Amino acid sequence: MRVIVDTSIWSLALRRQSHIQNPEAETLKKIIQNGEDIYLIGIILQEILQGIRKAEDFARLKKYLDAFPLLEIKREPYIKAAELKNHLSKKGIQISTIDALIASAAIENDCCLYTNDRDFDHIAKHSQLKLFRTQ
Repeated sequence: MRVIVDTSIWSLALRRQSHIQNPEAETLKKIIQNGEDIYLIGIILQEILQGIRKAEDFARLKKYLDAFPLLEIKREPYIKAAELKNHLSKKGIQISTIDALIASAAIENDCCLYTNDRDFDHIAKHSQLKLFRTQ
């Protein structure tokens, strides 16, 4: 299975409070250990890294994330993201530009999106977006 892991899941999994367990982080650990194809896209990589203040922590996390391939977003997913945002807007559903792009990239690359951001539920309901959820 091809999976794009959203920032919301990475944030839970990378928190320093390792004594706090959450099902999303446990599931991410399992799908990594099971050898699923985990991907990043540029905006998610940026969101994960931009909150890191210490240079050594930044370098360590960047190196860890290097293990996950970065999907290149070409022209068409941007166009599809705009169409998706317009389509949902006509239905009275507001989504962010970034969420539209993440959804479009997942659809274009035939990936499930692993997220706990419920805004993507609305997107999936009205598009071809496939969501991966904690079992």
